[in-house]
Amino acid sequence: MVQRFNRAFNPTSTPQSERIPGRPEMVQNSAGGYAFAVDDWKRLERFLIIGTEGGTYYATQRDITKESCEVVLRLIKKDGVGVVNKIVEISDAGRAYKNDPAIFVLALCFANGDTAAKIAARKALPKICRIGTHLFHFLMYVDNLRGWGKCLRKGVRNWYNSMPVSKLELQAVKYRQRDGWSHRDALRLAHPQNEERNYIYRFMTRHDGNPFETTDADGLLYIFDQVQRETNKRVIIQLILEYNLPREVLPTQWLNDPDIWGALLNNMPLMAMVRNLGNMSKVGLLKPFDESVNRVIGMLENDEMIAKSRIHPIHILTALMVYAAGHSARGKGEWTPVPQVIDALDGAFYKAFKNIEPTGKNWLIGLDVSGSMDSDELMGIPGFTPRMASAAMAMATIRAESQYMTLGFTGQLVDLALSSKQRLDDVIRTVSGLPFGRTDCALPMLVATHNNLDVDVFAIYTDNETWFGNVHPCQALQEYRNKSGRNAKLVVVGATSSGFTIADPDDAGTLDVVGFDSATPQVIADFARG
Repeated sequence: MVQRFNRAFNPTSTPQSERIPGRPEMVQNSAGGYAFAVDDWKRLERFLIIGTEGGTYYATQRDITKESCEVVLRLIKKDGVGVVNKIVEISDAGRAYKNDPAIFVLALCFANGDTAAKIAARKALPKICRIGTHLFHFLMYVDNLRGWGKCLRKGVRNWYNSMPVSKLELQAVKYRQRDGWSHRDALRLAHPQNEERNYIYRFMTRHDGNPFETTDADGLLYIFDQVQRETNKRVIIQLILEYNLPREVLPTQWLNDPDIWGALLNNMPLMAMVRNLGNMSKVGLLKPFDESVNRVIGMLENDEMIAKSRIHPIHILTALMVYAAGHSARGKGEWTPVPQVIDALDGAFYKAFKNIEPTGKNWLIGLDVSGSMDSDELMGIPGFTPRMASAAMAMATIRAESQYMTLGFTGQLVDLALSSKQRLDDVIRTVSGLPFGRTDCALPMLVATHNNLDVDVFAIYTDNETWFGNVHPCQALQEYRNKSGRNAKLVVVGATSSGFTIADPDDAGTLDVVGFDSATPQVIADFARG
């Protein structure tokens, strides 16, 4: 009878399919197991950084998006200015792979915030919508949520009137339309007036297709019209080099010429270069021993350029995966990868994180490699799963530390034996070929206890959709502490935008962080040091 009572009510060892006795705050996750609910601010961070594209194995994209929006609306009602500040904090620092969630939440603040929140959102608009494409995304979102009131008109008007003239000219020729919106649409609704910029507004609102009349023969707007009419390749190349023209201003017939791409590469921003590695390879520009390869490598090895670009590590990782594969994700065009470019991309991935100082701690890194982590594409990236991204993010810690062990877990543990010397594409292949199974996030702590491992920090990358296992992860962590005498810490890295975590919010030695945030590895290291 005593054993029967212990099995029914045991606060130290409870199946993950049940709530821990005495912990009524635990909630049922999408997989049917029990976990802790993350607070609304953490949920907002997950939404801003990870987004909801692809959903999860147990919940659809639509469901997660609706849940996330309800959380955002609660926070806007409670502290709309705080929500705006959080958007700026994450977007302005480049911590998210995509800016779309930040733009959408900003639109929600305009539509649902109080006066203070709307004023804060208006002032934040140029910080979140830094280019024309961002502005058009925002206008599409906000137009579906509300009408054009005074605050919105003033915000859009200020976006145009406050931007430096040279940058605004670039918006006019590079980002002309998107999502059914154009500069002409925005200007007709916002009515900006500025003597210094009025000639740009005339250019943006023209519709007859005639050459732009200006007294500035060296102005970007005039040059744009010249490029549209020019038929001589030598002249096109000269204009590209002289005026630092971006790819977007060229008629499409020039974008199959390696000489044109060579001229574009001369002053190409880092983000554009990373995105166009495949295009430059397809047309024959990037090839062994070519000077263009040296230029690409030089850009990828430039710490200052990477920092200024605010490029997200996942952008570099996906570029590496696509470039190394020798064909685009959607199967259009093939090329032969240059090994030195792949190596440079690998190095640039780590440079894109904030400086990570080694902690000198013993790390056990557990990667959830279950079916739920491999079922959906992450952040809308074709073929890119939370399992892949988690392995890559973990490498940022592995590269910085000397004492570590990496385990993959489903219903059992697999020694991944990841090495700091491995290239990222090899790491991706290692975790991609593992068999699926049921998730038991307690396994890393249980194995450390069973094998008497001296662990200072457990770092678990998971979607928190766990239900399988005879003990909850927080209970397994406490058992390890009791038996080892070590005050080990646990870091849970959330890989999806769900509302759950296995991290016990009442445990000061446990940290829940958002996965795929460019600041995450440094945050983890700081927590490990105390």
